[in-house]
Amino acid sequence: MIVSATEMLKKAVEGKYAVGQFNINNLEWTKAILLTAQENNSPVILGVSEGAGKYMTGFKTVAAMVKAMIEELNITVPVALHLDHGTYEGCYKCIEAGFSSVMFDGSHFPIEENIAKTSELVKVCHEKGLSIEAEVGSIGGEEDGVIGAGEIADPNECKKIADLGVDFLAAGIGNIHGKYPANWKGLDFDALAKTKELIGDLPLVLHGGTGIPADMIQKAISLGVAKINVNTECQLYFQEATRKYIEEGKDLEGKGFDPRKLLAPGFEAIKVIVKEKMELFGSINKA
Repeated sequence: MIVSATEMLKKAVEGKYAVGQFNINNLEWTKAILLTAQENNSPVILGVSEGAGKYMTGFKTVAAMVKAMIEELNITVPVALHLDHGTYEGCYKCIEAGFSSVMFDGSHFPIEENIAKTSELVKVCHEKGLSIEAEVGSIGGEEDGVIGAGEIADPNECKKIADLGVDFLAAGIGNIHGKYPANWKGLDFDALAKTKELIGDLPLVLHGGTGIPADMIQKAISLGVAKINVNTECQLYFQEATRKYIEEGKDLEGKGFDPRKLLAPGFEAIKVIVKEKMELFGSINKA
């Protein structure tokens, strides 16, 4: 069953753990993440960027696939289907398509425009039973065409967005999409603590979860982060396993070229990293 992310993240804040958002790109990604969540009794959020949604032919196709897969695989843990870094127009498309949660990324707008658009979308989402994430500051790096300079969020602006009734909030604290560079300065925990002080128990979101050291992850969770996004790491694990399979010539053995065999190592690799992240985030047996 697809649910909004509101309750699972409220429980995460209370329990001092985080729920992973793992981005999906195709059937293999979705199946691997859902099965790993079920096997580990963990709530999970399936993230879909607008680029990935387009790649999978559209948000309606994605929603139909996820709903059918949950039924066919007998998935009983809470699953949220969430738009990642959505535009204003994209949010409405996902609401119509049957997503259970959306993120409106208005971080590149002046704060007044971010507030106005977020406020409107909060009302629409809550009328339909969806959860909504907003963003203040920007996440550094590039992911699926979304480019951010990596500004640290102003805690006072975070408070203004939080007061609109959003269900969880992404605040830029030096986190980056993609691989972290060797000269990365780390997360700004002072900014995170100040934001937490102003917004209370509202769940915070940490984007760019790939490559952040475990001790920083744990500290972020202790300061109110209840949702952590992972995408690049799944891509890297899938790529490495697939490369190994081909370099060993297994695609040339028998019917090793069959997509069901060719993609199997990558599928299993995604399950491995998703379980590792669920263990790190503390969400296992929290469904």
